[in-house]
Formats: sequence, C-alpha cells, structure tokens
Amino acid sequence: MRIVTIVGTRPQFIKATALSKALRKAGHCEFLIHTGQHYDFEMSRIFFDELDIPEPAVNLEVGSGPHGWQTGQMLIKTEEVLMDQRPDFVLVYGDTNSTLAGALAACKMRIPLAHVEAGLRSYNPEMAEEHNRVVTDRVADLLLCPTRSAVANLEREGVTRGVHLVGDVMFDSVLHNLNLADARLRILKTLDLIGRPYALATVHRAENTDSPVKLRGIFRALEMIAENELPVVLPLHPRTRQKLESTHIVLKRVQLIAPVSYLDMLTLERHAQVILTDSGGVQKEAYWSKVPCVTLRYETEWVETVQSGWNVLVGTDSERIVRAVKDVRPGSEIQDAYGDGRAAEKIVHLMEKGDDV
Repeated sequence: MRIVTIVGTRPQFIKATALSKALRKAGHCEFLIHTGQHYDFEMSRIFFDELDIPEPAVNLEVGSGPHGWQTGQMLIKTEEVLMDQRPDFVLVYGDTNSTLAGALAACKMRIPLAHVEAGLRSYNPEMAEEHNRVVTDRVADLLLCPTRSAVANLEREGVTRGVHLVGDVMFDSVLHNLNLADARLRILKTLDLIGRPYALATVHRAENTDSPVKLRGIFRALEMIAENELPVVLPLHPRTRQKLESTHIVLKRVQLIAPVSYLDMLTLERHAQVILTDSGGVQKEAYWSKVPCVTLRYETEWVETVQSGWNVLVGTDSERIVRAVKDVRPGSEIQDAYGDGRAAEKIVHLMEKGDDV
C-alpha cells in the first residue's frame, strides 16, 4: 500500500512519529509531504532529526501568509505531487491549513482520504481550525476519532459512515518518548530549573495573538504570576514574538526562550508545577504528565481533560488567569480516555481493509 502523508506543523510531526513507524513496520510505502507551514528550524527540522520521522520526500516551502493564500498554495502544490504519486490513501492530521489543502486535493482527485483526529469540535466559529476540521470530516473516507466524544460529535452531525474510535496517536508518541525525555535534563540545567518550582506557558493561537486586548491580558497575567515568586518559562512561538513587538508589549519577568525540541518540551512539562497554554496538544501532554493545566481559551476540543479536573478553561482575563493558578489543584486519577497507546496500529489495520471498513 502506498500512502501520502501530509504534515506541516509541530503537532503533526509528533503525531506522524507513531503512525509512520507503524506503516513501515507493516511494510507499506509512505511518501511524506512537508508543506512548510512551520519553516523555522526549531519548529520543523529539529523534530525530524530528534524523533526518527522519515525524511520528507518533498517540502512545498509554502511558509506563512493569509489563510486563503497559504491554503491555495498548498492545494496547488499538493495536487501536483498527488498526480505524480497516485497513492492508495492520503493521510492528514488535525485541523491545520495543511490538512484542509491535503483533504481538498485528495477529494478532487478521488483518492481515499484518512483523517486522524476526526470529530473534534470546539464549537467556536471564530477559529479557522474549526472550519478546517469540519470540511475535512465531510470529505474523508476514514474518520479516525481519538475519543468517544469525537465519535458522538460526528453522530450528532449525521456522519456515521467510515467513523472509527482508534485512540490518540499523540498518546502513542508520548508513551514512546517518555523514557527518552526522562533521561535528559539538559533543558532544566540550562534554565537553572532543577529542583525549582516554575510555571510553563505557551501562547500561539491566532485568536489570542491577533487580538491586542487578549494578548495584553494573557501577558499581564504571566507577569503577575512571575512577580509572585513562581517563575514563568515561555518557549516563544515566532508568530507570538512578532505580535509582542508590534503591540509594544514589554516583558520584565517572564523568561522567554526559543522554541524547544519535543523531548525538551516533554521534560519541561513533566517537571512544571502548572502549565498555562492555548495549545490543544499541550493540554493533553499536561494531562498525561499529571500536571495541572490552565487553558487560555474559553473552550477546548479535549473535554476529557476538563471533566477529569486536570484542566480549567479561563480565557484571557488577567485576574481570572492569576486566580486559576493560585487555586489549581490536581484532579482525579488519569483515565484511559485517549486509548491504550495502540492507535497507530489500529489505523494501519483500517487502512489495509480499505473498502471493507
């Protein structure tokens, strides 16, 4: 079986780790397209080097730009590759513009499409990601759901054909890489964090970074937390750095660092006292690391982390964020809401069955 996999962002590189290995183990040929949506070394190249992801067969080098332009460029270039490769399946992950472009290209060319993380919903129409995932689910042949709630979302929308509960491939990757992350404390030594409590923060979503009001609220809160003797470490996304500069937000206490590798990020997460983030992937990694999470959004696709008590949704109001960090308490025991760590194997099996699923 010949598979074309389309990735373009950090979370997709991580998810591809487990599934690429499962495809190779089963003897299938995977042709990996990197759209270039994340093009900084820290956001892209280092993940392929560190996680043993197959070298991309092609990098479309699209880069950043307005949503329409970026998606259009990816669609044009992806279609050219698919015309040349003629795969048995196109495989896309999540909710990015890379995913939408790959889904549309496969649909137009009538190539079977498998969507990993199908059925997730934030029900926030202001998020570009929400539209991407809804459209991709409508044209996918295999809808590979990470959670029971994702299956239920699709059922409410009248989508039942080709829907399968497989678990979360990111959980597969975390389980595989935890021992590697635990064995290296370099990032903690570099930041002088060994044995010290600290808060870890990430901010990158467009709905937050594109709003000066929301951005100021978040970073005012982070400064207040750092002032109250809990150091705040923030690996700074390139988009966020640009927005901080353009809105003239000056930070005096938050420790800004360059984006870190996946293993270093896992290390920072596992040793943090609390995590503040607007990232869906980091919410889950906090949950699996048994670290309380304060989510800088008003909704989440990963409702299980909230229901368990390990995650609280606070939005961008500075006072509310600070109060949540003070009040945050560990939740109940971690449940198997995201599968058994064998999602990749199940996905490969379903793709092998093809029309029989």
